[in-house]
Amino acid sequence: MTAPAAAASQAPTRPILSLRGISKNFGAVAALTEVDLDVAAGEVVAIVGDNGAGKSTLVKVLSGVHRADTGTVTFADREVTVASPADAHALGIATVFQDLALCENLNVIQNLFLGREVRRGRLDEVTMEIRSWELLRQLSAKIPTVRVPVASLSGGQRQTVAIARSLLGDPKVIILDEPTAALGVAQTAEVLNLIERLRDRGLGVIMISHNMEDVRAVADRVAVLRLGRNNGVFDAEAPTEEIVAAMIGASDNAVSRRASQRRREPREPREQSQPGEQSQPGEPRTPRQRKEEE
Repeated sequence: MTAPAAAASQAPTRPILSLRGISKNFGAVAALTEVDLDVAAGEVVAIVGDNGAGKSTLVKVLSGVHRADTGTVTFADREVTVASPADAHALGIATVFQDLALCENLNVIQNLFLGREVRRGRLDEVTMEIRSWELLRQLSAKIPTVRVPVASLSGGQRQTVAIARSLLGDPKVIILDEPTAALGVAQTAEVLNLIERLRDRGLGVIMISHNMEDVRAVADRVAVLRLGRNNGVFDAEAPTEEIVAAMIGASDNAVSRRASQRRREPREPREQSQPGEQSQPGEPRTPRQRKEEE
């Protein structure tokens, strides 16, 4: 696994978000142990790992749902504390969770401004509608009208609404938790295009995903978590087999270590008996010697 060194040489040197030594325990269970992560502006970093690797816990630590037990978070070159979702929002860290947290009975405008309505004595629906269209156009969203209930939208369109809502606070980093889960091919392509547009706007994007094809399509770097620990940072062009091996620990077991050791050990040439050569008494005879004796 030599990809981490190649990735480090290509990654920007000044990350906008940097984690060092992040650990989180739930009782006797260590969900995260000494996790490091760097994300730069205009970069998509994918976080991958098997079930139970700590991806969801890391997202919740960054979004302020859980507070890390140990470690430091540096944002825009200063050390910060993310003790609540309000802290994350104030810093400029927006999170779009897998369930999207949309109200299906409300229309697009109402979902975008839910809890952040524009008021001038009463609801200013005109201003909110104009702002909604501005956000959707920035993302090149394919939504015919903002007055339609979210329940009537496709999965990709709902993901677009959730991401557009996160942009209202002018964030610097957006965390997407399984953004293409349960989406069809066309809807997945729509969301992946959306992620590229976020990168083009200069935002740092953290993408949690199980789908390696989606990861390779948009990610600049791939950070692997295994059992709550870092297990490598790869360039997106690294072979999928190497990334998957790091995810499942295929390169960290007794069988693979023994096979690797055998490959490194020089093999001694095996001596072959010449025709008619007799073996010494007490030495095992080869099949060729037995045949010649017969």
